[in-house]
Amino acid sequence: MPLIRVTGVVDDPWLFVPDEEPLPEDGAVIVTLARWQANRDQLLARPTPLGLRLKSEQPPSLIAGDIERFDVIALEFPKFTNGRAYSSARLLRERYGFRGELRAVGNVLRDQLALMRRCGFDSYEIPPQVNAAAWITSLGGISVIYQPAADERASVLVLRHGIGRNDRDDEQRSSYSSPASGRADPIAQSHNRVPSPTGVGEGWVKG
Repeated sequence: MPLIRVTGVVDDPWLFVPDEEPLPEDGAVIVTLARWQANRDQLLARPTPLGLRLKSEQPPSLIAGDIERFDVIALEFPKFTNGRAYSSARLLRERYGFRGELRAVGNVLRDQLALMRRCGFDSYEIPPQVNAAAWITSLGGISVIYQPAADERASVLVLRHGIGRNDRDDEQRSSYSSPASGRADPIAQSHNRVPSPTGVGEGWVKG
């Protein structure tokens, strides 16, 4: 699959290795959560970069203690009607502090690219038969934003009033609060859900 970023089509140095296939002796690999959980020590002993692929039903909390182990995390979009990866992306960026490559894979659609970028994705696997240049232009489809998000772009408030970087950080922090604080979680709000009393995000129920 071609891989794009906002800068254009890029070479992909990563190899996704399904569970039924053997790991290559060297090279950067992306593995499934099942393989990571079963072969953690073996994978950590490899001298090459390591990536992880999460299915839509696998919440980031499952790897909360190992986020720094991965250089890339790929989130699957299994079908058009399943958008869990949007929430997972924001959780990885905003709650768990993941700063590596966040890749959208699976049923990636052109008209969703700008929203994916806002949620924290920075690379995208696209179908081989499409016009990559046209898809790349879609990453800039949202020219003005009203709320801070995982892409850290300046909001209208910042641009209009000339707020500095420190104030932008304050704006970002004020827009986000954890369920433990007793204040509303914007990730939950954006999905019309409320945090469950037993989890930190992935146990949401419909409100």
